[in-house]
Amino acid sequence: MGIVAEDAVNQFEALMNQVDEPLKKTFQNIHQGYPTGTLVRFLKAREWNVPKAHKMLVDCLNWRVENDIDNILAKPIVPTDLYRGVRDSQLIGLSGYTKEGLPVFAIGAGFSTFDKASVHYYVQSHIQINEYRDRVILPSASKKHGRHITSCVKVLDMTGLKLSALSQIKLLTIMSTIDDLNYPEKTNTYYIVNAPYIFSACWKVVKPLLQERTRKKIQVLPGCGRDELLKIMDYASLPHFCRREGSGSSRHSGNETDNCYTLDHPFHQELYNYIKQQASIIAPAGPYKQGSIHVHLPESAAEESEIAKTIESELQKFGNQTRLTDSLDALKVSDNRN
Repeated sequence: MGIVAEDAVNQFEALMNQVDEPLKKTFQNIHQGYPTGTLVRFLKAREWNVPKAHKMLVDCLNWRVENDIDNILAKPIVPTDLYRGVRDSQLIGLSGYTKEGLPVFAIGAGFSTFDKASVHYYVQSHIQINEYRDRVILPSASKKHGRHITSCVKVLDMTGLKLSALSQIKLLTIMSTIDDLNYPEKTNTYYIVNAPYIFSACWKVVKPLLQERTRKKIQVLPGCGRDELLKIMDYASLPHFCRREGSGSSRHSGNETDNCYTLDHPFHQELYNYIKQQASIIAPAGPYKQGSIHVHLPESAAEESEIAKTIESELQKFGNQTRLTDSLDALKVSDNRN
């Protein structure tokens, strides 16, 4: 760490020592014993501007307190059939680890439909996976590899991406904004695989809108990305949709242990059991409370809003070019906040 960076961290640390006790408590859940590393993450997210990084972190801490994020891992989505529906329509899972020990999250961006529950359940599930990653997965990986591991890699499968994805842009923007504002610098690299033409057309227009720091993290790989990904992870950690050309991100692969999206996969079993266990500790006597957690949904940052508008515009153009104007005219972009 250079002298300038060290000075910035020291200034930031002095400011954080002045925050109220509730904010200090939730800060502990964020840093997991590594406060300096957390300050550096927020400084990176604000180009090492201390006042801006301080405001970002304090806003994050207030968001956590106001929405009881510290206890979100004690609030299971029940009944189980409802949670299974969320898992079958919000395709994400842990497929393994890179050779350096970073968790590998597989995301079925093309086949995720987000149509089995309300937006609040999907946001709740998204935050729970973030918190489980930060409180359980990353500390476990750090212990195993003998060094502090703070981030993951994400492999996004675009198989099945259709114009109907337009209706989910606002929900995806909400979740992206939550991550940008409250979980900065948690993803080391985004790998895009199985990208159809519709994605490529949007990417050419969206790429210039991204900050250089974000742009450098995104790599669009040829085909299923297998050969490139094998340079950083073993075959066993490859997401199932990267193991052979044209495999795609089927919701139900032949081998359920390979398909990390399903609730039957060990990762989701461990996550769901952990949440139910935490709920039993907080309220050992009663049944699990049904109903989603209504987390405050942030207004999209200017960058995310501009990107969402651009994607929508490009998809509209693509629809016109492919003579799908009628179906697009009938397609309404859901607000997803209700």
